[in-house]
Amino acid sequence: NSTRIVLASSSPRRKQILGNINLKFDTAKSNFEENLDKSSFSSPIEYVRETARQKILEVAQRLYQEEPPPELIIGADTIVTDGKNIFEKPSSKDHAIQMLTSFSGKSHKVLTCVVLVTPKSSKTFKGRDTLNDQLDITQFEEISEVFMPELPKEVIKSYVDTGESMDKAGGYGIQAIGGSLISGIRGDYFNVMGFPLHKFCVELRNIYKM
Repeated sequence: NSTRIVLASSSPRRKQILGNINLKFDTAKSNFEENLDKSSFSSPIEYVRETARQKILEVAQRLYQEEPPPELIIGADTIVTDGKNIFEKPSSKDHAIQMLTSFSGKSHKVLTCVVLVTPKSSKTFKGRDTLNDQLDITQFEEISEVFMPELPKEVIKSYVDTGESMDKAGGYGIQAIGGSLISGIRGDYFNVMGFPLHKFCVELRNIYKM
Protein backbone atom coordinates (compact mmCIF):
# COMPACT_ATOMS: atom_id res chain seq x y z
CA ASN A 1 0.00 0.00 0.00
CA SER A 2 1.55 3.29 -1.08
CA THR A 3 -0.62 5.52 1.11
CA ARG A 4 1.59 8.31 2.41
CA ILE A 5 1.06 8.95 6.12
CA VAL A 6 3.00 11.66 7.95
CA LEU A 7 3.40 12.15 11.68
CA ALA A 8 3.80 15.90 12.24
CA SER A 9 5.91 15.44 15.36
CA SER A 10 9.47 14.64 16.33
CA SER A 11 8.38 13.02 19.61
CA PRO A 12 10.09 9.63 20.05
CA ARG A 13 7.13 8.50 22.21
CA ARG A 14 4.59 9.20 19.48
CA LYS A 15 6.78 7.41 16.93
CA GLN A 16 7.05 4.42 19.25
CA ILE A 17 3.30 4.22 19.99
CA LEU A 18 2.35 4.38 16.29
CA GLY A 19 5.18 2.01 15.36
CA ASN A 20 3.80 -0.51 17.89
CA ILE A 21 0.63 -0.87 15.76
CA ASN A 22 2.71 -1.35 12.58
CA LEU A 23 1.65 1.95 11.05
CA LYS A 24 4.08 2.96 8.30
CA PHE A 25 4.71 6.70 8.32
CA ASP A 26 7.21 9.48 7.65
CA THR A 27 7.83 12.20 10.18
CA ALA A 28 7.89 15.95 9.65
CA LYS A 29 8.61 18.24 12.58
CA SER A 30 6.36 21.27 12.88
CA ASN A 31 8.12 24.64 12.79
CA PHE A 32 5.24 26.36 14.58
CA GLU A 33 6.63 28.38 17.50
CA GLU A 34 4.58 27.14 20.43
CA ASN A 35 4.10 30.62 21.80
CA LEU A 36 0.33 31.20 22.00
CA ASP A 37 -0.65 33.44 24.90
CA LYS A 38 -2.02 31.01 27.51
CA SER A 39 -3.91 33.78 29.30
CA SER A 40 -6.02 34.46 26.19
CA PHE A 41 -7.65 31.00 26.36
CA SER A 42 -10.66 30.25 28.53
CA SER A 43 -9.30 26.84 29.59
CA PRO A 44 -6.27 24.55 29.19
CA ILE A 45 -8.24 22.39 26.71
CA GLU A 46 -8.84 25.38 24.40
CA TYR A 47 -5.14 26.18 24.51
CA VAL A 48 -4.00 22.64 23.66
CA ARG A 49 -6.58 22.42 20.83
CA GLU A 50 -5.30 25.59 19.18
CA THR A 51 -1.61 24.66 19.61
CA ALA A 52 -2.17 21.21 18.07
CA ARG A 53 -4.09 22.77 15.17
CA GLN A 54 -1.44 25.39 14.44
CA LYS A 55 1.35 22.78 14.60
CA ILE A 56 -0.29 20.53 12.03
CA LEU A 57 -1.41 23.33 9.71
CA GLU A 58 2.17 24.54 9.45
CA VAL A 59 3.22 21.05 8.30
CA ALA A 60 0.21 20.64 5.97
CA GLN A 61 1.02 23.98 4.32
CA ARG A 62 4.43 22.58 3.31
CA LEU A 63 3.54 18.98 2.52
CA TYR A 64 0.54 19.61 0.30
CA GLN A 65 2.85 21.32 -2.16
CA GLU A 66 4.76 18.05 -2.56
CA GLU A 67 4.11 15.06 -4.80
CA PRO A 68 2.57 12.77 -3.80
CA PRO A 69 0.67 14.73 -1.14
CA PRO A 70 0.03 12.82 2.10
CA GLU A 71 -3.23 10.89 2.48
CA LEU A 72 -3.11 11.53 6.21
CA ILE A 73 -1.17 13.86 8.50
CA ILE A 74 -1.24 13.13 12.23
CA GLY A 75 -0.49 15.92 14.69
CA ALA A 76 -0.77 16.23 18.46
CA ASP A 77 0.02 18.42 21.41
CA THR A 78 0.19 17.30 25.03
CA ILE A 79 0.06 19.46 28.15
CA VAL A 80 -0.23 18.78 31.86
CA THR A 81 -2.59 20.83 34.01
CA ASP A 82 -3.50 21.09 37.67
CA GLY A 83 -6.81 22.67 36.66
CA LYS A 84 -5.64 26.25 36.28
CA ASN A 85 -1.96 26.21 35.28
CA ILE A 86 -0.62 24.75 32.04
CA PHE A 87 2.66 22.83 32.20
CA GLU A 88 4.57 22.11 29.01
CA LYS A 89 8.23 21.08 28.72
CA PRO A 90 10.39 22.52 31.50
CA SER A 91 12.76 25.31 30.51
CA SER A 92 15.46 24.27 33.01
CA LYS A 93 16.24 21.69 35.70
CA ASP A 94 14.98 24.09 38.37
CA HIS A 95 11.74 24.52 36.44
CA ALA A 96 11.33 20.72 36.26
CA ILE A 97 11.90 20.43 40.04
CA GLN A 98 9.30 23.18 40.58
CA MET A 99 6.74 21.34 38.42
CA LEU A 100 7.23 17.96 40.07
CA THR A 101 7.15 19.54 43.54
CA SER A 102 3.79 21.11 42.70
CA PHE A 103 2.41 17.69 41.58
CA SER A 104 3.71 15.88 44.69
CA GLY A 105 0.92 14.48 46.88
CA LYS A 106 -1.82 15.39 44.39
CA SER A 107 -3.32 14.30 41.10
CA HIS A 108 -3.00 16.25 37.85
CA LYS A 109 -4.40 15.81 34.36
CA VAL A 110 -2.66 15.07 31.08
CA LEU A 111 -4.47 16.51 28.05
CA THR A 112 -3.60 15.53 24.49
CA CYS A 113 -5.30 17.01 21.46
CA VAL A 114 -4.87 15.04 18.23
CA VAL A 115 -5.52 16.57 14.81
CA LEU A 116 -5.89 14.44 11.69
CA VAL A 117 -5.73 16.05 8.25
CA THR A 118 -6.95 14.30 5.09
CA PRO A 119 -7.46 15.72 1.58
CA LYS A 120 -11.11 16.32 0.65
CA SER A 121 -10.63 14.54 -2.66
CA SER A 122 -7.80 13.33 -4.84
CA LYS A 123 -8.05 16.43 -7.04
CA THR A 124 -4.80 18.23 -7.66
CA PHE A 125 -4.41 21.24 -5.43
CA LYS A 126 -4.94 24.59 -7.06
CA GLY A 127 -2.91 27.49 -5.84
CA ARG A 128 -5.96 29.69 -5.54
CA ASP A 129 -7.78 27.33 -3.16
CA THR A 130 -7.02 28.01 0.45
CA LEU A 131 -5.69 25.05 2.39
CA ASN A 132 -8.90 24.83 4.42
CA ASP A 133 -10.97 24.38 1.23
CA GLN A 134 -8.89 21.35 0.31
CA LEU A 135 -8.62 19.53 3.63
CA ASP A 136 -10.79 17.76 6.14
CA ILE A 137 -9.66 18.32 9.70
CA THR A 138 -10.66 15.93 12.49
CA GLN A 139 -9.81 16.98 16.01
CA PHE A 140 -10.31 15.16 19.31
CA GLU A 141 -8.80 15.09 22.76
CA GLU A 142 -8.16 12.68 25.59
CA ILE A 143 -7.76 13.43 29.31
CA SER A 144 -6.05 11.12 31.81
CA GLU A 145 -5.62 11.69 35.54
CA VAL A 146 -2.24 10.91 37.11
CA PHE A 147 -1.65 10.39 40.83
CA MET A 148 1.69 11.25 42.44
CA PRO A 149 2.33 10.42 46.09
CA GLU A 150 4.25 12.80 48.38
CA LEU A 151 7.75 12.75 46.89
CA PRO A 152 10.81 13.55 49.02
CA LYS A 153 12.83 16.51 47.68
CA GLU A 154 15.88 14.32 47.05
CA VAL A 155 13.83 11.86 44.96
CA ILE A 156 12.60 14.72 42.76
CA LYS A 157 16.09 16.16 42.44
CA SER A 158 17.74 12.83 41.60
CA TYR A 159 15.03 12.14 39.01
CA VAL A 160 15.56 15.53 37.35
CA ASP A 161 19.32 14.88 37.40
CA THR A 162 18.77 11.88 35.09
CA GLY A 163 17.92 14.41 32.34
CA GLU A 164 14.70 12.60 31.48
CA SER A 165 12.49 15.57 32.42
CA MET A 166 13.66 18.02 29.84
CA ASP A 167 11.74 17.11 26.69
CA LYS A 168 8.50 16.04 28.37
CA ALA A 169 5.35 17.97 29.22
CA GLY A 170 5.04 18.14 33.00
CA GLY A 171 8.69 17.24 33.45
CA TYR A 172 8.41 13.44 33.64
CA GLY A 173 8.10 10.38 31.39
CA ILE A 174 5.74 7.68 32.65
CA GLN A 175 7.24 5.08 30.28
CA ALA A 176 10.74 5.27 31.74
CA ILE A 177 12.33 6.21 35.09
CA GLY A 178 9.48 8.67 35.71
CA GLY A 179 7.12 5.73 36.10
CA SER A 180 8.64 5.23 39.55
CA LEU A 181 7.13 8.56 40.68
CA ILE A 182 3.55 7.61 39.81
CA SER A 183 1.22 5.68 42.09
CA GLY A 184 -1.65 5.33 39.62
CA ILE A 185 -3.54 6.70 36.64
CA ARG A 186 -7.17 6.92 35.63
CA GLY A 187 -7.61 6.80 31.87
CA ASP A 188 -5.44 5.99 28.87
CA TYR A 189 -1.80 5.17 29.75
CA PHE A 190 -0.64 5.95 26.19
CA ASN A 191 -2.20 9.40 26.49
CA VAL A 192 0.10 10.06 29.47
CA MET A 193 2.98 9.01 27.21
CA GLY A 194 1.80 11.58 24.67
CA PHE A 195 -0.61 9.90 22.26
CA PRO A 196 -4.10 8.44 22.95
CA LEU A 197 -3.86 5.27 20.89
CA HIS A 198 -7.34 3.80 21.35
CA LYS A 199 -9.20 7.01 20.46
CA PHE A 200 -6.90 7.52 17.46
CA CYS A 201 -7.80 4.04 16.10
CA VAL A 202 -11.52 4.74 16.59
CA GLU A 203 -11.26 8.06 14.72
CA LEU A 204 -9.29 6.42 11.91
CA ARG A 205 -12.03 3.83 11.47
CA ASN A 206 -14.59 6.65 11.30
CA ILE A 207 -12.60 8.58 8.69
CA TYR A 208 -11.97 5.55 6.47
CA LYS A 209 -15.36 3.91 7.19
CA MET A 210 -13.62 0.73 8.31
